[in-house]
Amino acid sequence: MSERKKPSLIQRLFGNRNEVVDILAEEQIQSPSRMMLDNFLHNRLGMTGLIGFFAILLVVSIIPIFMPINLGESDNTQTNTPPGLSMMAFPKELEGHVADISNGPTFGAGVDTDGKVYTWGHTKITKVIDVANVPMEVQRAKIVMISCGYDHITAVDEDNNVYVWGNTRLGQDNIPSELVPSRTRGTKEIVQLETGYQISGAVTADGEAYLWGNENMSDLSVHEEYQGRIKKMAITTSYYCLLLDDGSVVYGGFKNNAFSNVPSEAKSHVVDIAASSDTMCALRDDGSLVFWGSGTHGENKAPELSSRPVEIYGGRWHYTALLENGDVISWGNNSHGETKVPEFVNKAQIETIFSGYFQNYAVTKEGKILTWGLKGYLLGTDNLGRDILTRLVHGGKTTMTVGFIAQVIALIIGIITGGLAGYFGGTVDLIIMRIAEVIGSLPFLPFALLLSAIIGSTIDVQLRMYLIMVVLGLLSWTGICRLVRAQILAEREKEFVLAAQAMGVKEGSIIFKHILPNVLSILLVEATLGFATCMLTESSLSYLGFGISPPTPTWGNMLNGANNSIVIQQYWWQWVFVSFIFGICTICINLVGDAIRDAVDPKSLGR
Repeated sequence: MSERKKPSLIQRLFGNRNEVVDILAEEQIQSPSRMMLDNFLHNRLGMTGLIGFFAILLVVSIIPIFMPINLGESDNTQTNTPPGLSMMAFPKELEGHVADISNGPTFGAGVDTDGKVYTWGHTKITKVIDVANVPMEVQRAKIVMISCGYDHITAVDEDNNVYVWGNTRLGQDNIPSELVPSRTRGTKEIVQLETGYQISGAVTADGEAYLWGNENMSDLSVHEEYQGRIKKMAITTSYYCLLLDDGSVVYGGFKNNAFSNVPSEAKSHVVDIAASSDTMCALRDDGSLVFWGSGTHGENKAPELSSRPVEIYGGRWHYTALLENGDVISWGNNSHGETKVPEFVNKAQIETIFSGYFQNYAVTKEGKILTWGLKGYLLGTDNLGRDILTRLVHGGKTTMTVGFIAQVIALIIGIITGGLAGYFGGTVDLIIMRIAEVIGSLPFLPFALLLSAIIGSTIDVQLRMYLIMVVLGLLSWTGICRLVRAQILAEREKEFVLAAQAMGVKEGSIIFKHILPNVLSILLVEATLGFATCMLTESSLSYLGFGISPPTPTWGNMLNGANNSIVIQQYWWQWVFVSFIFGICTICINLVGDAIRDAVDPKSLGR
């Protein structure tokens, strides 16, 4: 139906016969429900709220299917990462001139063939330390090798000078004296540079290895018997292994750990080694792979290979191999797409690969750089390194489910009790309303907090969620009960009720089949507004720490960290996005409720 032009003041005061006829004809054609629907559809705010609510509902219902959540997820290398997708956004100037590339947990660094250093990604280690601030002496030097650690970057120039910048408070810049050029000792040529969590290591052309950094959590000593025989070094988070010139792999330190017991298969015929955070991998000359370490993320289980590997590279929880036939394959943890090698990579002619943490860079023979893995987090991460977008959609699903079920319970109880009280009156009305007054007088939040404190952690998260639904429903029905009672008190005196009684219709049918449908429109308004209230209440409980507890996400417990001034000031993304989507959702529901109320109110028609 086309929208009728609003009448002028003169027309509204005096009208005309044709207008009256048109109105009467319209009223005869339209049913009350049709008129209510038409009024709602012409309410712009109401339609905006409805579209916004359904958009949010679709997002929290559909996206979790494609973004599964791991409730046990936690990664200290990704904590408090700001929003952005720049972790693999290398400068275009580097393409075609790559000398070296390395990855930190949230940043990358590269060197071109002219010795210029580039950095990209989220480079701020702390509020004051930023690895993008390359020291002036590094900018003046011609860098040939670079390696990124957890919180620092190590580089070597063409004269074999070693540079370290970033966080150096734990000895990351305590470069061994053997690697510092001197007149008496000369300069040792460095052929390999590696970094771990807060440690660095270098292998020289004369087969010696040196390590430096945080000694509190690492074994940085090297057995003298191995010096002069070392071809390559591989560093995990805090430990290392060495590939010797006779093809054997050894642990070069003195402390017993998961890597000191090298498998017998890795003690001969090894041509390459690599390390993830928790495992070591040795590539034998027959193409077989040998793993040792914990391997909790599946990186120690290589898939069936189509060809013999010629080089092996390690990330945080994954490995990437370049095969003899030119193919590239990755395996291990794939939470950030780091093992999903794009088809275009295997179609290209790959010359070398740089892999670390959750990123992979494949350089073609033409110098083009192809990437796959973690680009970043659209909404950032929280204090445990968990993706906020994933938790936002799953938390919205939980919050909306709790609010909906609680409101359904409240509606059922409120309609039944209000219907009985309003129709029968007398003693039934007196008893029901006194019960409603007692329950309605209970202070909800203190009561819920007390109940949660009594229950404590004796029940699991799933049962706790069901309990919150039931408690919310049992304590939220009193308003609906009063509303239904008042409406039925007015409706029961009308002629159609008297006619139904005269015909012998059962009283239950009169209440729920004849009277109740006449008040459903008002109940719809109350249910809509109550839904938003239940969502807010659940979120309030979770925010205070007495609702659904982490790691199960809800919009309420995701806001729990917002009561910390440091989070509010420095990590704004941990509360702004949740607050925004929750606020928009609540406003949309209230707009829909107001629009329904206006649609069912005949006075809103202005006739």
